Amino acid sequence: MVAFLDFEKPIAELEGRIAELRETADAGAIDIAAEIAKLEGKSQKLLRDTYARLAAWQKTQVARHPERPHLKDYLAGFVTDFVPLSGDRAFADDKAIVGGLGRIDGRRAMVIGHEKGDDTASRLRHNFGMAKPEGYRKAIRLMQLADRFGLPVVSLVDTSGAFPGIQAEERGQAEAIARSTEACLALGVPLVTAVVGEGGSGGAVALAAANRVLMFEHAVYSVISPEGCASILWRTGDKAPEAAEAMKITAQDLKRLGVIDRIVPEPLGGAHRDRAAAITSLGAAIGEELTALAGQPREALRETRRDKFLAIG
Repeated sequence: MVAFLDFEKPIAELEGRIAELRETADAGAIDIAAEIAKLEGKSQKLLRDTYARLAAWQKTQVARHPERPHLKDYLAGFVTDFVPLSGDRAFADDKAIVGGLGRIDGRRAMVIGHEKGDDTASRLRHNFGMAKPEGYRKAIRLMQLADRFGLPVVSLVDTSGAFPGIQAEERGQAEAIARSTEACLALGVPLVTAVVGEGGSGGAVALAAANRVLMFEHAVYSVISPEGCASILWRTGDKAPEAAEAMKITAQDLKRLGVIDRIVPEPLGGAHRDRAAAITSLGAAIGEELTALAGQPREALRETRRDKFLAIG
């Protein structure tokens, strides 16, 4: 059973009623198939209408839905022969960022991304996808390895931001993020990024200074969380919905502003409602972008990537 968000309460009520009727039908008391079909049609229409007019704050809630696919699901879904590579060769292996070698549509690639985890134990192990300096230094190492062997890089972004703890600051968090962003811009191989959930602040940009930036239809990408913005501007997190609207954090806004290049459609009701379809859709989109970038000269890839980001704003 999918967990419903606050704005989905009318949909939840309808689906609850459908479930009750199905139980009655299974008991064999009366034939209510027509009534069930009618309610299912009404539920689908309500779901379609609701998701067609989501506000920015509602999209933020969808992007954060705990049942959305995570990095491990994408790796299992469209990356074959994946071999994880660990450690920054300096301090530790940060499990908030996972990376390694694999194949996408038969093409060898380095795949790097944030892993949030999907239950209490895995979320703690992956630090909720909030990377420390050693995570970004691992990403730098893997990007440079890919560059050395002429392999394209694919990054999947899903983080509320880099880890803000004191130990991360002591180990050079800002410097690691800056150098990871620099490493993206310096690559002489194609770099394709997909924002699959939250794209939060420098923690996201550090893996996303790419030739092609894709976003899922209901993902968000911002310089700060709506709650953080609201606490600065209005001194209260209650204004997060207003902040989300003002910040233009949705895929549709960012495509219009030229910050991203492509919106990847999600199944009706969000990626969490049909994880397999969402994973397939993203894999196909990434494969198309890698094909379009294949064979381009190294310097051309660097130049167009840098020009792209210099032109923003």
